[in-house]
Amino acid sequence: MQIVCLDLEGVLIPEIWIEFAERTGIAELRRTTRDEPDYDVLMKYRLDILARNGLGLPAIQEVIDSMGPMAGARDFLDALRADYQVIILSDTFYEFAHPLMRQLGWPTLFCHSLEADETGRLVNYHLRMPDQKREAVRRFKELNFKVVAAGDSYNDTAMLGEAHGGILFHPPENVVREFPQYPVVRDYGSLRVEIDKAFAKAG
Repeated sequence: MQIVCLDLEGVLIPEIWIEFAERTGIAELRRTTRDEPDYDVLMKYRLDILARNGLGLPAIQEVIDSMGPMAGARDFLDALRADYQVIILSDTFYEFAHPLMRQLGWPTLFCHSLEADETGRLVNYHLRMPDQKREAVRRFKELNFKVVAAGDSYNDTAMLGEAHGGILFHPPENVVREFPQYPVVRDYGSLRVEIDKAFAKAG
């Protein structure tokens, strides 16, 4: 009767766009949901930069194929799944996440999708549904689950607020300042402690 909802990037895997920015030398692509709360603004900004630089889905997938989970993420996730049901709620895309899900042992992932043309140029993105993180948590609660959520960015705060307990994992200081109601942890051991505490409090 308990579900843990986790963000993906910044919690279990490195930020894909930051990694891609470093590999390509395009500093503008370092901008993430840690910096821009409006996801639509952020994605249109990214697609425009990619188009101007002639980069498409194959170039991004090549970078992702060489990435791996954050140190300790697989062990943390395996131990968590032994005691709780775990759902990854992410604003990434299925076209990005597949190789990294394999390395994490195929956890359940709810995210979005990308649209590319015949040349691989990204022309649009499609949300699974608006405000999907909060809406997923809300539906789990309607199904009589207790939900604890953890994430690191602006786009996670809605699901943290909807859950019975919300936790910020290694967030930037601007998010910490703006959302002081959530406990802040910076390693997987502390995150597990806070998850257990939140469920005990939720009853």
